[in-house]
Amino acid sequence: MFDYKLLAALAAVIEQGGFERAAQVLGLSQSAISQRIKLLEARVGQPVLVRATPPSPTEVGRQLLNHVQQVRLLERDLQAQVPALDEGGMPERLRIALNADSLATWWAGAVSQFCAEQQVLLDLVVEDQEVGLKRMRAGEVAACLCGSERPVAGARSLPLGAMRYRALASPRFMARYFPQGFAPERLARTPAIVFGPDDFLQHRYLASLGIEDGFLHHLCPSSEGFLRMAEAGVGWGLVPERQAAAQMQRGELVEICADTPIDVPLYWHHWRNGGQLLAQLTEHLRQMAPGWLVPL
Repeated sequence: MFDYKLLAALAAVIEQGGFERAAQVLGLSQSAISQRIKLLEARVGQPVLVRATPPSPTEVGRQLLNHVQQVRLLERDLQAQVPALDEGGMPERLRIALNADSLATWWAGAVSQFCAEQQVLLDLVVEDQEVGLKRMRAGEVAACLCGSERPVAGARSLPLGAMRYRALASPRFMARYFPQGFAPERLARTPAIVFGPDDFLQHRYLASLGIEDGFLHHLCPSSEGFLRMAEAGVGWGLVPERQAAAQMQRGELVEICADTPIDVPLYWHHWRNGGQLLAQLTEHLRQMAPGWLVPL
């Protein structure tokens, strides 16, 4: 039998990014948290944490995290069926990984009603849509929104739709770099804006125009900052159509090559045995997504 106080300590250290904040959340001393982790490691016979900043789970630690997160959700279902078991604790907190562009555009509007009705708190982990699934595989999140269709073992994936991106730049930027009109062969030598090292959307766009080599680019790991840099003429970039709608309408941003959008599919991944709360959120997203995303 697992000692769930030990598993709760492990989950808190990972979720809070350290022993000190984990101790604050659980109402314990930092020494007590450390002792619980050591006892857990003694019982499983190997380390469950990599002592780094922030700490990260080992392989067995990931498996234990997967287990404790699913147990939390199932306990919530049982408390609803057997009110005597409900200790009147804090609302359930769902830890979810999603991409920054979804958070900056449609996510809040899609889930606000659900959070209010179900009294759910969200702990959002922002990752690029190409790598968000790693968080779920590592046992760090209960669900994730990402660009990968194939689920991890023990999970399901649901296609929600696609985010439409357009390659945009300011009129001043276009006048500076393309005074004679847009020319694809000049694009590799024209500064782009890339969200981060895991963002390959600009690479895909360039490949669609026949450009396979490297290109000049700024790195800007912020959706809001990305849009502001494009508006200021620092570079061109692929921006969610929904995020830049007002700027496009006012002529502050223009498409560098007319009518060449890129649609990025989004898939919702959740544990099969995640309980009613995750199932309800999944159904809610299934119903809400068509109002916010482009059909696949």
